[in-house]
Amino acid sequence: MTVMEPNIKRGDAADGVLGGRLSRLDGPAKITGKANYALENQIDGVVHGVMVQSTIAAGTISSMDISAAEASPGVLLVLTPDNIMELKSATTWAGTPGPEGPYLALTNEITFNGQHVAAVFAETLEQATAAAASIKVSYVEKPAIFGFDDPGAGEGIAVEQMTIEWGNAEQALAEAAVRIEAEYRTPREYNVPIEPHGLIAKWDGDVLTLWEPSQWVDGMARSYAEWFELPFENVRIISPYIGGGFGSKALSLPHAAVAIMAARRLGRPVKLAVTRAQTFTAFGGRPATRQTLALGATKEGKLLSIVQRGANETAMTGAAVEPLGAVTSIMYDVPNFSSRQNIVPVHTVLPGALRAPGENPSAWGLESAIDELAYAVGIDPVEIRLLNYAEQDPHAKIPWSTRQLREAFAVGGEAFGWSKRSPKPCSMRDGNALIGWGVAAGTYPVRRTPGEALVRILADGTAEIASSSIDMGQGTYTIMAQTAAEVLGIPVEKIHVKLGDSALPRAPVAGGSQLANLMTGAVHKAALAARDELIGLALNDVNSPFRDAQANTLTISEGRILPPRGEGEGVAIADFMRQIGREKVETLRDTLPEDKRDGKDRYDNFTTMMTMKAPTEGGYSLHSWCAHFVEVRVDEDFGTVRVSRMVSALDSGRLYNPKLAESQWRGGIIMGIGQALLEEGIVDERYARVINNNLADYLVPTNSDVPDLQVISVGIPDYRASVLGGKAVGELPIVGVAPAIANAVFHATGKRIRSLPITLEKLI
Repeated sequence: MTVMEPNIKRGDAADGVLGGRLSRLDGPAKITGKANYALENQIDGVVHGVMVQSTIAAGTISSMDISAAEASPGVLLVLTPDNIMELKSATTWAGTPGPEGPYLALTNEITFNGQHVAAVFAETLEQATAAAASIKVSYVEKPAIFGFDDPGAGEGIAVEQMTIEWGNAEQALAEAAVRIEAEYRTPREYNVPIEPHGLIAKWDGDVLTLWEPSQWVDGMARSYAEWFELPFENVRIISPYIGGGFGSKALSLPHAAVAIMAARRLGRPVKLAVTRAQTFTAFGGRPATRQTLALGATKEGKLLSIVQRGANETAMTGAAVEPLGAVTSIMYDVPNFSSRQNIVPVHTVLPGALRAPGENPSAWGLESAIDELAYAVGIDPVEIRLLNYAEQDPHAKIPWSTRQLREAFAVGGEAFGWSKRSPKPCSMRDGNALIGWGVAAGTYPVRRTPGEALVRILADGTAEIASSSIDMGQGTYTIMAQTAAEVLGIPVEKIHVKLGDSALPRAPVAGGSQLANLMTGAVHKAALAARDELIGLALNDVNSPFRDAQANTLTISEGRILPPRGEGEGVAIADFMRQIGREKVETLRDTLPEDKRDGKDRYDNFTTMMTMKAPTEGGYSLHSWCAHFVEVRVDEDFGTVRVSRMVSALDSGRLYNPKLAESQWRGGIIMGIGQALLEEGIVDERYARVINNNLADYLVPTNSDVPDLQVISVGIPDYRASVLGGKAVGELPIVGVAPAIANAVFHATGKRIRSLPITLEKLI
């Protein structure tokens, strides 16, 4: 198969074009406070809302006394399960029908501690907060299942779709010369974005406007339209800036439905934000996982079999699957494989997406187990990975599109100095600090969903790019401007990007590490069309100074239309537009398949994930790859662990802006450090309640926890993965960090930790 490369520049790109290290264009607005976040909008006549949560995990509400709240100063409305609207059930993110019956944002049936049970709306936030505290709720309580280790939890329910098998794994394991088997666990983890979830809802007749931080304004607008039985075009979500999401701001949630109901009933705009504590139960983070991995190998370390049995927690009211076989089934060449998974219903909020769902805990188990195998057979941890290197996708049985993982091990290991490692555990020290070196690999799939972009070349020589796609810090504003600047030949400082508004052309979810690849592709296509139209006008308009030029001889550079080399200085775009009397050149293009451009499918495919392509669709397996090398220092007396040095080599294909990609990589790695050493949702077993629901007790890395992080790109352009050659960036770097740290801790101490986080009580 021949892959055609698009017309893109090579070599050292200038900052203003794709491939350049341009600083984020939205940076100055954020630094100076000019960036307008959703809840900062000043809307006249706004009413303030506060949610009330359950104090039990299982049972029913027997009575609710709201009389004191209703009589409180400034209170306008109290919503409870008995007086809320019944909404129409909305379709799922995948485009499938929603649950049968109406959607109820508040119910009398309690299935987790912290569930929303009521909401108070008042003239001020202080009034609403005080009134909410006066509501008295009585319950008929039932026994709650707090988590995996509750005697009532059981083994859970098999998820047949997660079964992956080839060969005869059980027999090959039994016959293997070397066998290891262990259980690996991760706790509940939470997204904890600095900007809490919330919204401002305003009705104008049957038109609903929402200012809400959103990773997917089109998909969420669809849900709201279906809940309230409105035409899709009657719902507008405005979200130009987002203060973090990590997967948690892509779907419509109950608190938003309640706020919109109140706004309709009161005939006034409503502002509601969940509190920091409420963010731990208003939506779900990564569920707790456990997996037993059994590896069978030859005496030399060649894998013969992998048997994996895994499970993750889910809610009593829904099925959330954290695919634990995602990395296990593709990382290494193994002739016999078996992975099966259960979900275990417990009394918790329905888990959701948190950076690299599935791949993250999958790599935790596998990369810890492969390290254990390396020690069992006496081979270097890098060498055992190369010995079992998969030359093609072992699950799909098709070639990789690109896989620079060998290069990642080589380049990362060289930069880290891996060859100087003493192989024996507890053999490296500095005073009372035990020194450990560890390594692990990671991967993340390339997901592909259609997008749409509008490009305008304006009479003043500037250009506008418009899309409903969003920027929550990953650099969408910047790379879309760079894409357009390169194609249009207009300086990047004259490119204006409009994002985060469902009234703009459609875009997929900013999740699955796909948005950069998809939207640069859409912008590239629209910009090419706009450039061609502009050159066509230059060749054909009666007032054009280039009318007599031959076709395919004109170019555009630095905002000027240029004749063939040496035939003059050309004409500035602004002067040319004035000469031909045009206000703008405008093109709208999308990357939908040809058979999906018209009718209802067009709406469905932009507001659901119906057209997302699997990473194996098209005959090649599309993934990003990484290798992490870690040094830890473990205090011999106190058991405290510090990551002191880290080198990561990553294959994300072509980098559209290396400066921004490196920032994303570092951010993911820092989250991985937090996962390995700090993060853990602690559940009070008596009440099935998360007790560290704040940023003082739910620990995340600070500057003192993070060393200088060296990140190295080993990627090459992959034009099967995307039009411009990029692959997944944002979620890749967290995958493999935790096992690399755990493997380094073992090298330092000789103690194998198989349950995250790695805390001093597990080491001492």
